[in-house]
Amino acid sequence: MTSAPPRPTSLPAPLQSAGDLAIAGVEPFSACDWPGHLAAVVFLQGCPWKCTYCHNVSIIDPRAPGQVAWSAVRELLSARRGLLDAVVFSGGEPTRQGGLADAMRQVRGMGFAVGLHTGGAYPRRLAEVLPLVDWVGLDIKAPVGKYSAVTGVANSADPAFASLRHVLDAGVPVQVRTTLDPTILNADDVAEIRRTVTALGVTDVVVQEVRTDGASEAFVTSLARYRRTHPAAPAAPAG
Repeated sequence: MTSAPPRPTSLPAPLQSAGDLAIAGVEPFSACDWPGHLAAVVFLQGCPWKCTYCHNVSIIDPRAPGQVAWSAVRELLSARRGLLDAVVFSGGEPTRQGGLADAMRQVRGMGFAVGLHTGGAYPRRLAEVLPLVDWVGLDIKAPVGKYSAVTGVANSADPAFASLRHVLDAGVPVQVRTTLDPTILNADDVAEIRRTVTALGVTDVVVQEVRTDGASEAFVTSLARYRRTHPAAPAAPAG
């Protein structure tokens, strides 16, 4: 297991506590959610976007109550000291919730590094928690002109790229991930995303093949129809 270097934790007292988090679920052990780390993953309820391919569609609704208490997460982490080296906050969109900073503080106080998965929907909130974050997996979902086709929200590219700028300016290690929804994106789009983020200073770019597990029935049907009519369509390129 690799250990992340300590980062400063000077943030103002949170307006909400970790106990206020709506937690949809917890993965007790993951070797893939933060490359090079063994982590528990905490999935936070709610997201403002409705991405076509979302594989966590059941936790998008921000009105849904949490299913796991923060106290239970702490108990799990206490029992896994020495077995895990990190905690990744995922979603949904974790920066939507005000108790995130306090949760990150507590996790760091327990000796774990902190990872964050985000789509960048809330740049200001992301900037506020970055001093507590050791690594970010940030989704850049499409070229600017196709962003709303993926997220279902107009002008959603603006906060996403503002968030990327915040992460780069803060010097937090970042992996930019793009999920290739072939019903919207093509190889030229992927190349454009790579050129754009590389020019901004990103060195770790990953293209992921779309998954149907946990996706909406509408998307599963749309993807199946697309694959029937485009049998030679390429999968996500490596890297």
